Amino acid sequence: MGFSPLPPAPFPLRCPMPKTIVVKIGTSSLTQPETGQLALSTIATLAETLCYLRHQGHKVILVSSGAVGVGCARLGLTERPKAIALKQAVAAVGQGRLMRVYDDLFTTLQQPIAQVLLTRSDLVQRSRYLNVYNTFRELLRLGVIPVVNENDTVAVDELKFGDNDTLSALVASLVEADWLFLLTDVDRLYSADPRSVPDARPIALVSSIKELAVQVQTGSQGSQWGTGGMVTKISAARIAVAAGVRTVITEGKFPRNIEKILQGEPIGTHFEPQPEPTSARKRWIAYGHVPAGKLYLDAGAIAAISQAGKSLLAAGIKTVEGEFDVQEAVQLCDINGEEIARGLVNYNSDELKKIRGKHSREIPAILGYIGAETVIHRDNLVLT
Repeated sequence: MGFSPLPPAPFPLRCPMPKTIVVKIGTSSLTQPETGQLALSTIATLAETLCYLRHQGHKVILVSSGAVGVGCARLGLTERPKAIALKQAVAAVGQGRLMRVYDDLFTTLQQPIAQVLLTRSDLVQRSRYLNVYNTFRELLRLGVIPVVNENDTVAVDELKFGDNDTLSALVASLVEADWLFLLTDVDRLYSADPRSVPDARPIALVSSIKELAVQVQTGSQGSQWGTGGMVTKISAARIAVAAGVRTVITEGKFPRNIEKILQGEPIGTHFEPQPEPTSARKRWIAYGHVPAGKLYLDAGAIAAISQAGKSLLAAGIKTVEGEFDVQEAVQLCDINGEEIARGLVNYNSDELKKIRGKHSREIPAILGYIGAETVIHRDNLVLT
Protein backbone atom coordinates (compact mmCIF):
# COMPACT_ATOMS: atom_id res chain seq x y z
CA MET A 1 0.00 0.00 0.00
CA GLY A 2 1.41 3.37 -0.96
CA PHE A 3 -0.08 5.42 1.84
CA SER A 4 -1.59 5.19 5.30
CA PRO A 5 -5.07 6.66 5.92
CA LEU A 6 -4.57 6.46 9.69
CA PRO A 7 -2.18 8.38 11.96
CA PRO A 8 1.21 7.24 10.78
CA ALA A 9 3.91 5.35 12.50
CA PRO A 10 6.51 7.33 14.26
CA PHE A 11 7.46 10.74 13.00
CA PRO A 12 10.79 12.17 14.16
CA LEU A 13 10.20 13.34 17.73
CA ARG A 14 12.50 16.33 17.47
CA CYS A 15 15.05 17.99 15.28
CA PRO A 16 18.11 17.51 17.52
CA MET A 17 20.39 19.20 15.00
CA PRO A 18 19.87 22.33 12.87
CA LYS A 19 17.96 21.58 9.69
CA THR A 20 17.47 23.33 6.36
CA ILE A 21 13.75 24.05 6.02
CA VAL A 22 11.89 25.34 2.95
CA VAL A 23 8.38 26.69 3.52
CA LYS A 24 6.06 27.41 0.61
CA ILE A 25 2.90 29.41 1.23
CA GLY A 26 0.23 29.73 -1.44
CA THR A 27 -1.90 32.65 -2.51
CA SER A 28 -4.98 31.04 -0.94
CA SER A 29 -3.28 31.20 2.48
CA LEU A 30 -1.78 34.68 2.04
CA THR A 31 -4.95 36.42 0.92
CA GLN A 32 -8.58 36.70 1.93
CA PRO A 33 -10.69 34.68 -0.54
CA GLU A 34 -13.49 37.24 -0.75
CA THR A 35 -11.37 40.29 -1.55
CA GLY A 36 -7.89 39.14 -2.50
CA GLN A 37 -6.49 41.47 0.17
CA LEU A 38 -3.56 40.21 2.24
CA ALA A 39 -4.38 38.09 5.30
CA LEU A 40 -2.08 40.06 7.58
CA SER A 41 -2.62 37.98 10.72
CA THR A 42 -1.57 34.81 8.88
CA ILE A 43 1.50 36.51 7.40
CA ALA A 44 2.48 37.90 10.82
CA THR A 45 2.18 34.45 12.42
CA LEU A 46 4.22 32.97 9.57
CA ALA A 47 6.96 35.56 10.14
CA GLU A 48 7.01 34.82 13.88
CA THR A 49 7.20 31.08 13.21
CA LEU A 50 10.08 31.38 10.75
CA CYS A 51 11.98 33.68 13.11
CA TYR A 52 11.46 31.16 15.92
CA LEU A 53 12.93 28.44 13.71
CA ARG A 54 15.89 30.69 12.87
CA HIS A 55 16.53 31.33 16.57
CA GLN A 56 16.59 27.57 17.08
CA GLY A 57 19.47 27.39 14.64
CA HIS A 58 17.59 26.15 11.57
CA LYS A 59 18.26 27.54 8.09
CA VAL A 60 15.00 28.78 6.61
CA ILE A 61 13.85 29.64 3.08
CA LEU A 62 10.38 31.03 2.33
CA VAL A 63 8.84 30.49 -1.10
CA SER A 64 5.96 32.91 -1.32
CA SER A 65 3.20 33.19 -3.88
CA GLY A 66 0.85 36.14 -3.90
CA ALA A 67 2.38 38.78 -6.15
CA VAL A 68 -0.31 38.54 -8.83
CA GLY A 69 -3.11 38.26 -6.25
CA VAL A 70 -1.84 41.29 -4.33
CA GLY A 71 -1.39 43.22 -7.58
CA CYS A 72 -4.99 42.47 -8.55
CA ALA A 73 -6.24 43.82 -5.22
CA ARG A 74 -4.02 46.90 -5.55
CA LEU A 75 -5.35 47.64 -9.03
CA GLY A 76 -8.98 46.78 -8.30
CA LEU A 77 -9.11 43.79 -10.65
CA THR A 78 -11.84 41.30 -9.81
CA GLU A 79 -10.20 38.19 -11.28
CA ARG A 80 -6.74 36.87 -12.02
CA PRO A 81 -5.56 38.03 -15.49
CA LYS A 82 -5.00 35.40 -18.19
CA ALA A 83 -3.06 37.46 -20.75
CA ILE A 84 0.67 37.05 -20.08
CA ALA A 85 1.56 40.75 -20.51
CA LEU A 86 -1.18 41.89 -18.11
CA LYS A 87 -0.24 39.22 -15.58
CA GLN A 88 3.39 40.30 -15.71
CA ALA A 89 2.42 43.92 -15.16
CA VAL A 90 0.15 43.01 -12.25
CA ALA A 91 2.91 40.85 -10.73
CA ALA A 92 5.30 43.81 -10.88
CA VAL A 93 2.80 45.88 -8.89
CA GLY A 94 2.10 43.13 -6.38
CA GLN A 95 5.66 41.93 -5.76
CA GLY A 96 6.80 45.27 -4.37
CA ARG A 97 3.80 45.47 -2.06
CA LEU A 98 4.26 41.88 -0.88
CA MET A 99 7.95 42.38 -0.10
CA ARG A 100 7.17 45.62 1.75
CA VAL A 101 4.80 43.73 4.05
CA TYR A 102 7.32 40.93 4.63
CA ASP A 103 10.16 43.38 5.25
CA ASP A 104 8.13 45.39 7.77
CA LEU A 105 7.17 42.25 9.73
CA PHE A 106 10.61 40.62 9.69
CA THR A 107 12.34 43.91 10.51
CA THR A 108 10.11 44.26 13.58
CA LEU A 109 11.38 40.82 14.61
CA GLN A 110 14.99 41.86 13.81
CA GLN A 111 15.32 39.21 11.13
CA PRO A 112 17.02 40.16 7.83
CA ILE A 113 15.40 38.85 4.66
CA ALA A 114 16.37 38.87 0.98
CA GLN A 115 14.25 38.88 -2.15
CA VAL A 116 15.19 36.14 -4.64
CA LEU A 117 13.29 36.14 -7.94
CA LEU A 118 13.91 33.12 -10.18
CA THR A 119 12.98 32.01 -13.67
CA ARG A 120 13.23 28.49 -15.04
CA SER A 121 16.21 29.51 -17.18
CA ASP A 122 18.15 30.20 -13.96
CA LEU A 123 18.02 26.45 -13.34
CA VAL A 124 18.31 25.16 -16.93
CA GLN A 125 21.82 26.52 -17.56
CA ARG A 126 24.29 24.65 -15.37
CA SER A 127 26.47 27.68 -14.55
CA ARG A 128 23.45 29.74 -13.48
CA TYR A 129 22.10 26.79 -11.50
CA LEU A 130 25.36 26.66 -9.53
CA ASN A 131 25.32 30.44 -9.10
CA VAL A 132 21.82 30.28 -7.58
CA TYR A 133 23.04 27.53 -5.26
CA ASN A 134 25.99 29.64 -4.12
CA THR A 135 23.73 32.65 -3.50
CA PHE A 136 21.40 30.61 -1.28
CA ARG A 137 24.37 29.13 0.57
CA GLU A 138 25.79 32.57 1.37
CA LEU A 139 22.42 34.03 2.41
CA LEU A 140 21.80 31.11 4.78
CA ARG A 141 25.34 31.38 6.15
CA LEU A 142 24.66 35.05 6.94
CA GLY A 143 21.49 34.12 8.86
CA VAL A 144 19.20 35.69 6.24
CA ILE A 145 15.79 34.25 5.31
CA PRO A 146 15.51 34.29 1.49
CA VAL A 147 12.01 35.09 0.25
CA VAL A 148 11.66 33.39 -3.13
CA ASN A 149 9.13 33.86 -5.90
CA GLU A 150 9.01 33.24 -9.62
CA ASN A 151 10.04 36.33 -11.56
CA ASP A 152 6.63 36.67 -13.22
CA THR A 153 7.54 40.05 -14.67
CA VAL A 154 10.05 38.55 -17.14
CA ALA A 155 9.21 34.82 -17.28
CA VAL A 156 7.87 33.49 -20.57
CA ASP A 157 5.34 30.67 -20.80
CA GLU A 158 7.69 28.01 -22.10
CA LEU A 159 10.18 28.69 -19.29
CA LYS A 160 7.80 29.15 -16.39
CA PHE A 161 7.75 26.96 -13.31
CA GLY A 162 3.96 27.19 -13.65
CA ASP A 163 3.37 27.19 -9.91
CA ASN A 164 5.34 27.84 -6.75
CA ASP A 165 4.85 24.28 -5.51
CA THR A 166 7.25 23.16 -8.26
CA LEU A 167 9.55 26.11 -7.56
CA SER A 168 9.70 25.29 -3.84
CA ALA A 169 10.53 21.64 -4.55
CA LEU A 170 13.31 22.65 -6.94
CA VAL A 171 14.70 25.07 -4.35
CA ALA A 172 14.52 22.36 -1.66
CA SER A 173 16.33 19.98 -4.01
CA LEU A 174 18.93 22.61 -4.92
CA VAL A 175 19.87 23.42 -1.31
CA GLU A 176 19.48 19.78 -0.21
CA ALA A 177 16.93 20.73 2.41
CA ASP A 178 15.78 18.39 5.17
CA TRP A 179 12.14 19.52 5.13
CA LEU A 180 9.72 21.06 2.62
CA PHE A 181 6.43 22.40 3.99
CA LEU A 182 3.67 23.09 1.45
CA LEU A 183 1.16 25.37 3.19
CA THR A 184 -2.21 25.31 1.47
CA ASP A 185 -5.95 25.78 2.08
CA VAL A 186 -6.62 22.23 3.33
CA ASP A 187 -5.18 20.52 6.40
CA ARG A 188 -3.77 17.52 4.51
CA LEU A 189 -4.13 15.33 1.46
CA TYR A 190 -7.39 13.38 1.09
CA SER A 191 -8.49 10.50 -1.13
CA ALA A 192 -10.73 13.06 -2.90
CA ASP A 193 -11.56 16.76 -2.52
CA PRO A 194 -13.21 16.97 0.96
CA ARG A 195 -15.05 20.13 -0.11
CA SER A 196 -17.11 18.13 -2.60
CA VAL A 197 -16.76 14.52 -1.37
CA PRO A 198 -17.93 14.31 2.28
CA ASP A 199 -16.51 10.82 2.93
CA ALA A 200 -13.05 11.58 1.53
CA ARG A 201 -10.41 9.80 3.62
CA PRO A 202 -7.50 11.74 5.14
CA ILE A 203 -4.02 10.48 4.25
CA ALA A 204 -1.33 10.91 6.87
CA LEU A 205 1.70 9.18 5.38
CA VAL A 206 2.73 8.56 1.77
CA SER A 207 5.50 6.06 1.18
CA SER A 208 4.97 5.54 -2.58
CA ILE A 209 3.84 8.40 -4.80
CA LYS A 210 3.42 6.00 -7.73
CA GLU A 211 0.80 3.97 -5.85
CA LEU A 212 -0.76 7.16 -4.47
CA ALA A 213 -1.38 8.50 -7.98
CA VAL A 214 -3.54 5.47 -8.79
CA GLN A 215 -5.67 5.67 -5.66
CA VAL A 216 -6.28 9.38 -5.10
CA GLN A 217 -8.56 11.74 -7.01
CA THR A 218 -6.90 15.14 -7.18
CA GLY A 219 -8.27 18.39 -8.51
CA SER A 220 -6.02 20.36 -10.85
CA GLN A 221 -7.51 23.75 -10.01
CA GLY A 222 -6.29 26.01 -7.24
CA SER A 223 -8.24 28.84 -5.66
CA GLN A 224 -9.66 31.83 -7.54
CA TRP A 225 -6.44 33.76 -6.92
CA GLY A 226 -3.88 30.93 -7.09
CA THR A 227 -2.56 28.49 -9.69
CA GLY A 228 -1.74 25.32 -7.76
CA GLY A 229 -4.14 22.49 -6.99
CA MET A 230 -3.31 19.26 -5.15
CA VAL A 231 -1.87 17.75 -8.34
CA THR A 232 0.95 20.30 -8.31
CA LYS A 233 1.69 19.54 -4.65
CA ILE A 234 2.01 15.82 -5.32
CA SER A 235 4.27 16.59 -8.30
CA ALA A 236 6.34 18.87 -6.07
CA ALA A 237 6.57 16.13 -3.43
CA ARG A 238 7.84 13.73 -6.11
CA ILE A 239 10.71 16.12 -6.93
CA ALA A 240 11.53 16.76 -3.27
CA VAL A 241 11.49 13.16 -2.03
CA ALA A 242 13.79 12.16 -4.91
CA ALA A 243 16.25 14.64 -3.40
CA GLY A 244 15.85 13.12 0.08
CA VAL A 245 13.62 15.94 1.36
CA ARG A 246 10.78 15.02 3.74
CA THR A 247 7.72 16.85 2.43
CA VAL A 248 4.59 17.88 4.35
CA ILE A 249 1.26 19.27 3.14
CA THR A 250 -0.50 21.22 5.90
CA GLU A 251 -2.87 24.13 6.40
CA GLY A 252 -1.50 27.60 5.71
CA LYS A 253 -3.85 29.36 8.12
CA PHE A 254 -1.93 27.80 11.00
CA PRO A 255 1.79 28.41 10.36
CA ARG A 256 2.65 27.32 13.91
CA ASN A 257 1.85 23.78 12.79
CA ILE A 258 5.37 23.77 11.35
CA GLU A 259 6.83 23.92 14.86
CA LYS A 260 4.46 21.21 16.06
CA ILE A 261 5.33 18.92 13.14
CA LEU A 262 9.05 19.35 13.76
CA GLN A 263 8.36 18.33 17.38
CA GLY A 264 6.69 15.13 16.22
CA GLU A 265 2.95 15.89 16.18
CA PRO A 266 1.15 13.89 13.42
CA ILE A 267 -0.24 16.91 11.57
CA GLY A 268 -0.71 17.09 7.79
CA THR A 269 0.35 14.59 5.14
CA HIS A 270 3.98 13.45 5.18
CA PHE A 271 5.81 12.16 2.11
CA GLU A 272 8.71 9.91 3.02
CA PRO A 273 11.99 10.83 1.29
CA GLN A 274 13.92 8.36 -0.81
CA PRO A 275 16.54 6.68 1.35
CA GLU A 276 19.16 7.08 -1.38
CA PRO A 277 18.60 10.45 -3.10
CA THR A 278 19.64 10.90 -6.71
CA SER A 279 22.77 12.99 -7.29
CA ALA A 280 22.55 16.78 -7.58
CA ARG A 281 23.56 16.66 -11.25
CA LYS A 282 20.93 14.07 -12.11
CA ARG A 283 18.28 16.08 -10.24
CA TRP A 284 19.30 19.06 -12.39
CA ILE A 285 18.82 16.94 -15.52
CA ALA A 286 15.47 15.56 -14.36
CA TYR A 287 13.84 18.68 -12.97
CA GLY A 288 15.93 21.75 -13.81
CA HIS A 289 15.22 21.41 -17.52
CA VAL A 290 12.00 21.80 -19.46
CA PRO A 291 11.93 18.74 -21.78
CA ALA A 292 12.12 19.78 -25.43
CA GLY A 293 10.84 16.51 -26.86
CA LYS A 294 9.95 12.86 -26.31
CA LEU A 295 11.52 9.58 -27.34
CA TYR A 296 9.22 6.55 -27.37
CA LEU A 297 11.15 3.36 -26.57
CA ASP A 298 10.63 -0.33 -27.13
CA ALA A 299 10.45 -2.80 -24.24
CA GLY A 300 14.07 -3.86 -24.60
CA ALA A 301 15.38 -0.30 -24.31
CA ILE A 302 13.18 0.39 -21.29
CA ALA A 303 14.49 -2.72 -19.54
CA ALA A 304 18.08 -1.78 -20.39
CA ILE A 305 17.88 1.72 -18.90
CA SER A 306 15.52 1.04 -15.98
CA GLN A 307 16.73 -2.37 -14.82
CA ALA A 308 20.28 -2.79 -16.11
CA GLY A 309 21.35 0.87 -15.74
CA LYS A 310 22.55 1.08 -19.35
CA SER A 311 22.76 3.96 -21.80
CA LEU A 312 20.09 4.53 -24.46
CA LEU A 313 21.00 3.35 -27.97
CA ALA A 314 19.34 4.37 -31.22
CA ALA A 315 18.11 0.81 -31.82
CA GLY A 316 15.64 1.07 -28.94
CA ILE A 317 13.89 4.24 -30.17
CA LYS A 318 10.52 3.75 -31.88
CA THR A 319 9.36 7.36 -32.37
CA VAL A 320 10.84 10.85 -32.01
CA GLU A 321 8.56 13.75 -31.03
CA GLY A 322 9.39 17.45 -30.89
CA GLU A 323 12.28 19.59 -32.12
CA PHE A 324 15.44 19.75 -30.02
CA ASP A 325 19.17 20.22 -30.28
CA VAL A 326 22.17 18.31 -28.95
CA GLN A 327 22.43 18.30 -25.12
CA GLU A 328 18.82 19.36 -24.64
CA ALA A 329 16.63 17.36 -22.25
CA VAL A 330 14.00 14.94 -23.51
CA GLN A 331 11.49 12.61 -21.90
CA LEU A 332 11.88 8.87 -22.44
CA CYS A 333 8.48 7.17 -22.63
CA ASP A 334 6.98 3.76 -23.21
CA ILE A 335 4.68 3.18 -26.18
CA ASN A 336 1.70 4.39 -24.10
CA GLY A 337 3.38 7.74 -23.42
CA GLU A 338 4.16 7.10 -19.75
CA GLU A 339 7.42 8.77 -18.79
CA ILE A 340 10.19 6.40 -17.68
CA ALA A 341 13.22 8.69 -17.57
CA ARG A 342 14.77 11.95 -18.77
CA GLY A 343 18.14 12.64 -20.28
CA LEU A 344 20.41 14.90 -22.34
CA VAL A 345 20.67 13.81 -25.98
CA ASN A 346 23.82 13.43 -28.08
CA TYR A 347 21.89 13.99 -31.34
CA ASN A 348 19.33 16.55 -32.44
CA SER A 349 15.77 15.62 -33.38
CA ASP A 350 16.37 15.54 -37.15
CA GLU A 351 19.32 13.18 -36.72
CA LEU A 352 17.41 10.93 -34.35
CA LYS A 353 14.54 10.58 -36.81
CA LYS A 354 17.07 9.20 -39.31
CA ILE A 355 18.84 6.78 -36.98
CA ARG A 356 15.99 5.59 -34.72
CA GLY A 357 15.75 1.81 -34.66
CA LYS A 358 19.22 1.45 -36.20
CA HIS A 359 22.27 -0.31 -34.81
CA SER A 360 25.07 1.99 -33.60
CA ARG A 361 27.46 0.74 -36.31
CA GLU A 362 25.02 1.99 -38.99
CA ILE A 363 24.98 5.59 -37.72
CA PRO A 364 28.14 6.88 -39.54
CA ALA A 365 26.83 5.71 -42.92
CA ILE A 366 23.39 7.27 -42.32
CA LEU A 367 24.58 10.64 -40.98
CA GLY A 368 27.85 10.89 -42.86
CA TYR A 369 30.01 11.34 -39.77
CA ILE A 370 31.10 9.32 -36.73
CA GLY A 371 28.90 10.44 -33.87
CA ALA A 372 28.39 9.25 -30.31
CA GLU A 373 27.73 5.54 -29.84
CA THR A 374 24.90 6.32 -27.40
CA VAL A 375 21.87 8.57 -27.87
CA ILE A 376 21.86 9.31 -24.14
CA HIS A 377 24.78 8.18 -22.00
CA ARG A 378 23.78 6.66 -18.65
CA ASP A 379 25.64 9.47 -16.83
CA ASN A 380 23.20 11.95 -18.47
CA LEU A 381 20.09 9.82 -17.85
CA VAL A 382 17.88 9.72 -14.77
CA LEU A 383 14.85 7.55 -14.04
CA THR A 384 11.75 9.50 -13.11
